[in-house]
Amino acid sequence: MQTSLLNKYCDARLPWYTIYPTVPEFSAMVGAKTCETWLRRLPPDEPVSLYIHVPFCRSICWYCGFPTSLTRGERPVRNYLAAVRDEICLVAEQLPRALPVHDVHFGGGTPTTIAPIDFVALMELLRHCFAFSKSATIAIEIDPRGVTAEMVEMLQAAGTNRASIGVQSFDPAVQRAVNRVQSEVQTASVVERLRQHGISRINFDLLFGLPHQTVRSCVDSARTALAMRPDRLAVFGYAHVPSYMKRQRQIDETALPDNVARAEQAAAIADTLVSAGYRQIGLDHFALPNDELALAQKAGRLRRNSLGYSADTCKTVIGLGPSAIGRLRDGYVQNEIATASYHQHIQAGRLATSKGYCLTAEDRLRAAIIERLMCDLQADVPAICAAHGFDPIPLLGSAGRLGMLAEDGIVDIEEGFIRVKQKHRFVVRAVAAAFDTYLDRTLLLSHASEQIAKL
Repeated sequence: MQTSLLNKYCDARLPWYTIYPTVPEFSAMVGAKTCETWLRRLPPDEPVSLYIHVPFCRSICWYCGFPTSLTRGERPVRNYLAAVRDEICLVAEQLPRALPVHDVHFGGGTPTTIAPIDFVALMELLRHCFAFSKSATIAIEIDPRGVTAEMVEMLQAAGTNRASIGVQSFDPAVQRAVNRVQSEVQTASVVERLRQHGISRINFDLLFGLPHQTVRSCVDSARTALAMRPDRLAVFGYAHVPSYMKRQRQIDETALPDNVARAEQAAAIADTLVSAGYRQIGLDHFALPNDELALAQKAGRLRRNSLGYSADTCKTVIGLGPSAIGRLRDGYVQNEIATASYHQHIQAGRLATSKGYCLTAEDRLRAAIIERLMCDLQADVPAICAAHGFDPIPLLGSAGRLGMLAEDGIVDIEEGFIRVKQKHRFVVRAVAAAFDTYLDRTLLLSHASEQIAKL
């Protein structure tokens, strides 16, 4: 891809469009009472997904952009567990009945900071408050540096059947530069132990764009990962936003690759994984042909949610824990980000919702178009508009960025059908942004925050 086009469309401030509208549009006008009302309106027989955020790590990785905190003691984790158990019960009280659950994801942070016996007890409470399907996916994010044999046994006992393992890079120089030293032996040992205990569905996370990374080191890390044959790999570009995440100020900015180098790294990793038999999924995921993600893409039912790409077709996601985002039929809700504030709300006997967004009909239309672009790299805008009761002409005519993308050869447009060219898939966020009616305000807020942080 031409350097001029990369610099034009690779704007780090562009949303990743895991949800739409994005979090900057959330408002405190949507609070606990609104969330209660929305929970009561959920259809009693419609399946839901659960996301549980565990906001603790034993060591802080400097690249991380998620709300986490360092803890080496057990008291903060025990306090969190008490609060999240109460939150589960508070949510269950609002529901019309024990809703069916098809998908559970423990994210963070490092969910395995929870003691094994406490994790099993937490799963038992969830099963008591919700009706788990026999085929429910129960996934957990794992830092292999701290996983014990007892923890793996308890994960199996709790019914866990998918593990997402943070790898990022196997290059020691890169690992030291981001405070994430993790050996190949550690990772391979945990993968083997998980599989021995029936947790056979394994995801890896890799990053490019980290300090001191090169195309060669990225390819070497991908090949090392391939030797362990994970079912999926998520290959994310590191987003350096030290004005938002103070921990990222520990990273040497002079060692970060530029847009051209980042694009070369992403392409090299993709070529390596595809050559090894993995299917490329959307912008940044790769999966073996028989994995649920690849099958969902093939069937045209790939979805986008706050965790990235998903084969989960549930319309509702209930978020639990500090900062967790939920997607309900009426809109989005997010819990208090600060752990102390989250605890105060729960201890007072109310939901910890701090902000959210009430969806309009036009929001749902634009979200559907953006989701198809992000998932399929194409979207039949007239068909989607028809399904939502909208005329496509004003929408296509008002998307000024769309014409520029077509002129620059990023997309082909024929009678409203938009197709991102394969060689330009890495800038699909810029294509999705053409349908984001709030984008200019979001970028303005982002720029203002950066300027304030520099004062």
